[in-house]
Amino acid sequence: MQIDTIMQQSAQAFDIYKQVKPAERAAFLETIAAEIEKQREILAETAGKETNLPAARLNGEITRTTNQLKLFAELIKEGSWVDAVIDTARPDNTPPRPDIRRMLLPVGPVVVFGASNFPFAFSTAGGDTASVLAAGATVVIKGHPAHPRTSLLVFTAMQKAIAAAGMPEHTVQHVADVALGKELVLHPLTTGVGFTGSLQGGKALMGYATERESPIPVFAEMSSINPVVFFPDALQTQAPQLAQTFAASITLGMGQFCTNPGLLIAIQSEALENFLHLLGTAIAASTPQKMLHSGIQQAYVKGRANMLAQEAVTLVSETAAPAGEEAWPALARSTGAEFLKNHALKEELFGPYSLVVTCKDKAELMAVLKSLKGQLTTTVVGTETDTAQWQDVIALQATLAGRIILNQPPTGVEVCAAMVHGGPFPATSDQRFTSVGTSAIKRWVRPVCFQNFPDHLLPDALKKDNPQGIWRTVDNQLTK
Repeated sequence: MQIDTIMQQSAQAFDIYKQVKPAERAAFLETIAAEIEKQREILAETAGKETNLPAARLNGEITRTTNQLKLFAELIKEGSWVDAVIDTARPDNTPPRPDIRRMLLPVGPVVVFGASNFPFAFSTAGGDTASVLAAGATVVIKGHPAHPRTSLLVFTAMQKAIAAAGMPEHTVQHVADVALGKELVLHPLTTGVGFTGSLQGGKALMGYATERESPIPVFAEMSSINPVVFFPDALQTQAPQLAQTFAASITLGMGQFCTNPGLLIAIQSEALENFLHLLGTAIAASTPQKMLHSGIQQAYVKGRANMLAQEAVTLVSETAAPAGEEAWPALARSTGAEFLKNHALKEELFGPYSLVVTCKDKAELMAVLKSLKGQLTTTVVGTETDTAQWQDVIALQATLAGRIILNQPPTGVEVCAAMVHGGPFPATSDQRFTSVGTSAIKRWVRPVCFQNFPDHLLPDALKKDNPQGIWRTVDNQLTK
């Protein structure tokens, strides 16, 4: 089917879907979750064959996917997310003030690109798609070529939900051909793009979006090495526990997470050397596992070799080199001075690899942090003594990323209202937004102001008697 036909269908469906009441839209999302749940066994089996991911991980990801859909359903049933603001008329003002009301409305057809490393939670019915549908927009899904059968099975479940919930037939559509991505972004009816993947891929989509006669936003999550700063007292008092915790984080899922701790930073000390010995031992004892597919494994092997070939980078520890599609975890080290000179050391290596940067003093450590590009996360590892003494470093870390973490590894992203999964470029294309959590819905809406409208012509969220019972700001007072 031609892309023009698909986008025309999406636009026609949007004209109907945007008018669907919140309760009905919420029921639709819940129906999608139910249809996916019915197919859990075959979905997990198919994805396991296509991605090499273990059944436990895939089943957990299916649960996360259905929970995301249910979370957005609850959000739109409650309704206050539309950010309704009302300034009532004041005819006695000079000049008189008209009645002005504002809320968020959906933008139109959105294109979502599935991710390779999360075949459910960041793909066909993942967070981007769930937030688009919750906003009242239609979606065209570009399935990822790494798990095509999985993507199609999930789409089939979504089609069943469309029919069961009585939604427009083309509320959700699916495109498998990888060559059609550019055409989808360039089509004049496309109003936004969601993407999770490589920096190269995200920048390409951003470039296409600016080529259009009417540029559109691309919300891309792309690249992050997630720096972790270890403070002295924590290393002195907690080294064994920290070594086990961060070895598990580095090797979790063979490092195939956007929040993998790829950079560990600390000031040179005897305690640091002890920690590195323990960490290296734990990583060497880990078991190599298959990566998502051969392409990712080959990229990791090449990138790992390139990193270890850099001047003043030495290997601390690694597992035995496997044969096949497995990736063998590795820990390397360099100095703050070398890190500041070598741009290559700041690049993401997708896989179970982490670089330790040892700094001579606090000034060099802060210089290392300042040299970094935008990140999804940054982590503070310190005792109460440390955090009292290193507040300026912690304040600097908070400028680097969308999420700053204390005494926990960065792997793992909770789906909740407060979560920020975003950050300054190149972590994402727009640091004002998140791709995880209920605030992700804000990417697919725009503020619209209604001035001097009679009550019966207003959307329910802006009507005088507040039929939805939502929280609104009326004449600068938050009220129901």
